[in-house]
Amino acid sequence: MELQAIQPKIFQIRNQSVILDNDLAELYQVPTKRINEAVKRNQNRFPVDFMFQLTNEEWRILKSQNATASWGGRRTLPYCFTEHGILMLSSVLKSDLAAQVNIAIMRAFVAMRQHALNYEALATALKTLENSTNHRFAEVSKVLNALLKQKQQQENQHNRRRIGFKQGNQ
Repeated sequence: MELQAIQPKIFQIRNQSVILDNDLAELYQVPTKRINEAVKRNQNRFPVDFMFQLTNEEWRILKSQNATASWGGRRTLPYCFTEHGILMLSSVLKSDLAAQVNIAIMRAFVAMRQHALNYEALATALKTLENSTNHRFAEVSKVLNALLKQKQQQENQHNRRRIGFKQGNQ
């Protein structure tokens, strides 16, 4: 299974990377109902930091952000599985396909974390460059202002009305 097929199914909800139950069911090639049944039979294995159910508002926002997706009709709000929840799900769904899919999903989570770290490093480097550049431009600006002030003083000195005796043809 390719990472490109998994990564679009990973959402940021409640500051966590999660995959919805129906997307997991699609990846595992089982009905969503089977995933939820397996979780209900093993509730002690799925604490709230492994899996949680969306609120009505979260579900509405998620659907509006993904208008092109075909979510189908649901009677219940979807469950979200964190990375740890997906690992636990693999121990509940015992099949070769489930193991292969879980390996691919874990690789997708790792790849996304790596991209996030690279992005943070790039953002930090850009901020450092921006601060350095701003400091240099501030210094260049000071020098230019001093030169302009000096030039203005020289022009004022040259154009001033001279006082004293006039030498001329007498």
